[in-house]
Amino acid sequence: MGHGHGHGHGHRRGRLTRAVHAVRPHSHETADKVDSAMEASAQGMRALWISLAGLGATTLAQAVVVSFTGSVALLGDTLHNAADALTAVPLGIAFVLGRRPPSRRYTYGYGRAEDLAGVFIVLAIAASCVAAGYAAVQRLAHPQPVDHVAAVAGAALAGFLGNELVARYRIRVGRRIGSAALVADGLHARTDGFASLAVLFGAAGIALGAPWADPVVGLLITLAILVVLWQTAREVWRRLMDAVDPALVDRAEAALSSTPGVLAVGDVRLRWIGHNLRAECDVVVDPASTVVRAHEIAVDAEHSLLHALPRLSGALVHPDPEPRHGEDHHAALAGHR
Repeated sequence: MGHGHGHGHGHRRGRLTRAVHAVRPHSHETADKVDSAMEASAQGMRALWISLAGLGATTLAQAVVVSFTGSVALLGDTLHNAADALTAVPLGIAFVLGRRPPSRRYTYGYGRAEDLAGVFIVLAIAASCVAAGYAAVQRLAHPQPVDHVAAVAGAALAGFLGNELVARYRIRVGRRIGSAALVADGLHARTDGFASLAVLFGAAGIALGAPWADPVVGLLITLAILVVLWQTAREVWRRLMDAVDPALVDRAEAALSSTPGVLAVGDVRLRWIGHNLRAECDVVVDPASTVVRAHEIAVDAEHSLLHALPRLSGALVHPDPEPRHGEDHHAALAGHR
């Protein structure tokens, strides 16, 4: 994506700037950032493929057990797992779209596709919650016998373990690459693991002569899914609203303050675009600085930010001259704000 620092109207780097970057001990040029973004997307795709295979195997095993036990609860759990596996499709599309370079229409690129995938996942969790609650109520109203309880319990345990392993893997990779959608998908897998536990405890209740245990536990698990739904929806909402961890803002301000030539730090704005951060910052410099010197300070400030924020893909750093004797260097803009 290249450096995005600017001054006033964001002029392009000149030869001097390229020379300054050429003598740096390492590079943050466009190719390096594209490689980083591609690697993050590759990790996300790898996580999706592996988890899809794991959930696919779990779903197939459960379907076989459903075919000879007649367990409606296990059938519902099998369908949940199948739906969870299929959420990899919109996420995979989002990761592929995220690799496309910015265009004149989508000037920030296509990283927001991940956030839209996150919305789809929230809807999928909500549907799972409704389905689990409905199945539990129906089972209370219309009890049904279940054959081969031990097989049902074994399949339910396999469903729980498979979902929990997939959930941990997705959440770990999602947090590592900064993908809220992949984390949300991991939480979705965890909700389906809860549904599997409901089947397991229900089977235990049946074995102990309490057929009502299956739907009652199902209702309790529905409440647990509601909690996960709230957590996931809150995370996706925050991402859509450009919320960031305040600790990231603190780190950005500290990096800017420590940059030689920066006298003070003004506004610092961060936002996630997919699994990459973008920054827009104001810094105060000596009013006697030349345009070239102010530019060098802005370059150094962006350089500091790139080291302080690992997922940062670029920053717009605006240098303001330090006001003296009541000067307002933005007076011409006062009527437009």
